[in-house]
Amino acid sequence: MKTNQRITITEVALRDGSHAINHQYTADQVISIAKALDEANVPYIEISHGDGLAGSSLQYGLSRTNEMELIEAAVSVCTASKIGVLLLPGIGTIRHLNEAAKLGIGMARIATHVTEADISAQHIARSKELGLHTVGFLMMSHMAPPRLLAEQAKLMESYGADTVYVVDSAGALLPHQVTERIRALTQSLSVPVGFHGHNNLSLAMGNTLAAIEAGATWIDGSVRCLGAGAGNTQTEVLVAVLDRLGIETGIDVYKIMDLAEEIVAPILLKPQEITRGSLILGYAGVYSSFLLHAERAAEKFGLDARDILLEIGRHKAVGGQEDMIMSVAAELAKGKREAPV
Repeated sequence: MKTNQRITITEVALRDGSHAINHQYTADQVISIAKALDEANVPYIEISHGDGLAGSSLQYGLSRTNEMELIEAAVSVCTASKIGVLLLPGIGTIRHLNEAAKLGIGMARIATHVTEADISAQHIARSKELGLHTVGFLMMSHMAPPRLLAEQAKLMESYGADTVYVVDSAGALLPHQVTERIRALTQSLSVPVGFHGHNNLSLAMGNTLAAIEAGATWIDGSVRCLGAGAGNTQTEVLVAVLDRLGIETGIDVYKIMDLAEEIVAPILLKPQEITRGSLILGYAGVYSSFLLHAERAAEKFGLDARDILLEIGRHKAVGGQEDMIMSVAAELAKGKREAPV
């Protein structure tokens, strides 16, 4: 690990963390968290529904507060931090991106399944036209080998992405697999490479350090691990570890610790920990936001959520296919009823 490196951290508790609290953020909560992150000198803060702009729906979960109100509230209290958004083409549109840009965001992350970078061209181009730092976000990166991942990343770079991310949406990658993927991108791209981890196999921090060692310079974190599944790489821990390693983030260690403990912890519905549900996500290689949907389906059909998630993994379901969870659960329940005794 090189010392004197500079790592840019994006805080995702107000986007990925939305999954963990059923998308129930209030404007007051966002203001208090964003203000504290700004005071701690966190460079980028991502805010939107957990599934990106326009994600609030019956399929993905309804937001308590309109995300544009949350974005506007955060922009109003930040002087050092820039506000970013996530957009999944097919859920969010150019119109939503334009609306967020008018509110003063500084970054847009355009997210696609790892093999579908080609659907991001229009959105990346528009983000660049709007003067935003534009990120290509390749979700479920464990589902593509390094060479294919690099090819998809090059497409995003060709569309104008300023940074391209390896995204371990399922928390399924092992450290050596992260190393292989980050190196494939750093050797193929001329733009910086980022990494977004989930902790379903208790590897978010290890994978993040492996990514940095392999050349990633943009890293996602979430205070108190607040995120889908078992959460993300824990920002306050990451900042402390990087400080010990002599790697510069610009973030105040004490302030990020304090906001995690005093502001974010009290709003958690339950601690972010590796439960059997989140563990099976990483084991089966399933999108982390599927957990709550699978638990609801399991309760409805009298099933074990793990069986549903394993079956979803066999189907190679990707983000945006949440409706498949109920149909898979119904089929499993039917098979259970018809099985001979």
